[in-house]
Amino acid sequence: MLLEGYKGPIDLRYMDYKELEQLAQEVRDYIIDVTAKNGGHVAPGLGVVELTIALLRVFDPPKDVIVWDIGHQAYPWKILTDRKDQFLTLRQYEGISGFLRREESPYDAFGAGHSSTSISAGLGFRVGKDLLKRDGYVVVVIGDGAMTAGMAFEALNNAGHLRPSKFIVILNDNEMSISPNVGAISTYLSKIISGHFVQETRQKVKRIAEHLGSPAKRLVKLTEEFLKGIISPGIIFEELGFNYIGPVNGHDLPALETTLKNIKDIEGPVLLHIYTKKGKGYKPAENDPVTWHGVAPYKRESGEFIKKPSPPTWTSVFGKAIVEMAEKDEKIVVITPAMKEGSGLVEFAKRFPERFFDVGIAEQHACTFAGGLAAEGLKPVACYYSTFLQRAYDQVIHDIALQKLHVVFAIDRGGLVGEDGPTHHGVFDLSYLRIVPNMIVCAPKDEQELVDLLYTGLNQTLPFALRYPRGPAYGVPVEEPKNVPIGSWEELLDGEDGVILAVGYPVYQALRAAEELRKEGIKMGVVNARFVKPMDESMLLDLCSRYDLFITVEDNTIVGGFGSGVLEFLSRKGIVKKVIMLGVPDRFVEHGNQNLLRNLVGIDAEGIARSIRQALKKVF
Repeated sequence: MLLEGYKGPIDLRYMDYKELEQLAQEVRDYIIDVTAKNGGHVAPGLGVVELTIALLRVFDPPKDVIVWDIGHQAYPWKILTDRKDQFLTLRQYEGISGFLRREESPYDAFGAGHSSTSISAGLGFRVGKDLLKRDGYVVVVIGDGAMTAGMAFEALNNAGHLRPSKFIVILNDNEMSISPNVGAISTYLSKIISGHFVQETRQKVKRIAEHLGSPAKRLVKLTEEFLKGIISPGIIFEELGFNYIGPVNGHDLPALETTLKNIKDIEGPVLLHIYTKKGKGYKPAENDPVTWHGVAPYKRESGEFIKKPSPPTWTSVFGKAIVEMAEKDEKIVVITPAMKEGSGLVEFAKRFPERFFDVGIAEQHACTFAGGLAAEGLKPVACYYSTFLQRAYDQVIHDIALQKLHVVFAIDRGGLVGEDGPTHHGVFDLSYLRIVPNMIVCAPKDEQELVDLLYTGLNQTLPFALRYPRGPAYGVPVEEPKNVPIGSWEELLDGEDGVILAVGYPVYQALRAAEELRKEGIKMGVVNARFVKPMDESMLLDLCSRYDLFITVEDNTIVGGFGSGVLEFLSRKGIVKKVIMLGVPDRFVEHGNQNLLRNLVGIDAEGIARSIRQALKKVF
């Protein structure tokens, strides 16, 4: 077992290719073993094992900066740098993250859980090194899917303008979406193109052309583009100012390593196009890389997912409901930024392909595209993860809310999401949406209310944000949808000692807490404050006449969220009450089991009851 005795990147320099091949397989086995127990992103990491080895052999991190886009493809990086032993704790509470984190390792140059940031960050590192006169290369690894985002092309454009040397962007093409121009001949040509002789000749010809003037320069440029266009698909990158090399087989370690060594000496920025097999080395992941992009625990031998009996997920309830509503209303269209499976839209896409639009990793475009659809008279439902909607915030304000366009935002993964951690917790949406004029913001307490609020959102005329959590719902049967009056709350339990105002997932937790407290003689009222904006001010005034203690509970940051809205109302009315806000504290919450994190921040039944006991001790 080579991996067992592996100490760090320096060991790779002393291994031959046969040993490196064995090590690559052991790394894949280790990833499969750990993710089978912990869950995680399986297919992306399996596809870049050879690339990781080549980078660590050719470059010298952390002096040479390696920036991985997103980080879910960097499990081999964690194992082969300095976290081999800690990898067993992947995605567990107080264990190592499923993404790259600067505070976790000096090898993690830049952390990210959202895609397409790597080229921008890498260019910042490169310019910073140049300004500070620091030696070293900067290498960026970005997946082909991430190239659909505008931010990636903004960075490429800027890099092409600045033309820094020792700046290498590696495009990991694992779906052949850039070009089918692959194979032994392409790899051979890439090695030739990247070689010293060709590159030195190229630079000499360019310098001669500079002296001969514009006509000669133009001729040389046209000839070069023509020749490169014949043998490679990289003309777009050449036009952006990069030296394009590729495609190269990303699993052919000797060829990949040779190419990386060659391009170190090329003047100006380089884009190396490699192709890899997502999920390589594990048949279930190779056969279905989309499903195996990120998974729950599974049986290693068969690839069968370990399913525990549970109610339907919030996502599946939404997915079923939007299909049923679309059957009755042909104006309903659905937009998603590359989250068809994650947002429960597979069936909708199958049933209504002409009304379904997956725009790729382009959150800003998805939002404004939905605005255009709405302006034409359709009923667009823009489906986002909460954390990804943050990327389209300006579009929400400027392109949708300002123009009062009827777009329904179906916001999945609202609240604490669990093992993906702080980059994916959707704990800011109630705050950042509540402050937007013309925006209706709501969260359902259960499955039936999710369907009812979706129906309500589709049958009114203002921008409408419906957020719901990740994971299993409560098991409430779903009947025909009904309209919910905008801004209306629901009083679920009458009390004497105080009232709990809960939003979304915590509503049932508040009911359970109230039931437990009644055994102790504490009678708390419970209100389902399903609309964060507008709030039910009539009910709030009535509650103020009956209670002195208010507990607000939300699966959202307490900064600027629902609780803040209640305090703002009381302030406007000149009403003085004791208000305790429960929610996510003003810090980034770590990764860990979803229910464990809810308990730690105090928004489950136990935490709510605990806070009420403490509050009543202080009051009485």
